[in-house]
Amino acid sequence: MTTATEPLAKLAVLIDAENMSPKIVSGLFKEIATIGEASVRRIYGDFSGTRLKGWAEVLAAHAIMPHQNFANVGGKNASDIALVIDAMDLMHSGRFEGFCLVSSDSDFTRLAARIREQGIAVYGFGEQKTPQSFRHACKRFVFTENLSVSDGKASSNGAGASLPAATLKLPPTDAVPLIKAALSQLEELDGWYPLGAVGTRLVAEMPDFDPRSYGFPKLSQLVDKSAAFDVRRDNLLVHIRPK
Repeated sequence: MTTATEPLAKLAVLIDAENMSPKIVSGLFKEIATIGEASVRRIYGDFSGTRLKGWAEVLAAHAIMPHQNFANVGGKNASDIALVIDAMDLMHSGRFEGFCLVSSDSDFTRLAARIREQGIAVYGFGEQKTPQSFRHACKRFVFTENLSVSDGKASSNGAGASLPAATLKLPPTDAVPLIKAALSQLEELDGWYPLGAVGTRLVAEMPDFDPRSYGFPKLSQLVDKSAAFDVRRDNLLVHIRPK
């Protein structure tokens, strides 16, 4: 997350319209704003028909530039190829500190890996069904089920994708072994571990780890609810240890 004193990271946001619901657009850009500035906002698909009408209705409000790809033979692949070509051009421009790839399609796994090979961060956004290969190719992956959902006319699902839920709401106890595994990779001080370092380790090991998947906006709240850890608070610093 950026702070008021840090320059905002320049981000290129590339959206696979064929694979994502327009309902997530507001929550998507709110999430991206916690990472950096969405300097480039592009979306790829065939907007000539009615299938992506839901996306067409929200593009102007979010300053997203549509890239039309007619559904010829192979259909969806034309949009995928156009997105990859643009991503390579933007990567080689040297203007961006990060890329946001918005899709649930495993076809973008190699693209994410290639961008990271260049030393550029990749943030993925997609549904829970997104294959693990793509999720783990990203520095961080956010499930769109954890994003806020818009309502009204512009929220119609033109892409035909499943609509995101409020949260995934996995049982908090499911996170306990993951947190304990992260602790085993960290140095303790008198038996205590800084929670900030725990969170960093969790995402490094599992780019799709998110306390919101368990129904909590913060890791500290998830730890409290799990009842598996002692928690010590010193002003803004939080330390934990297994019970």
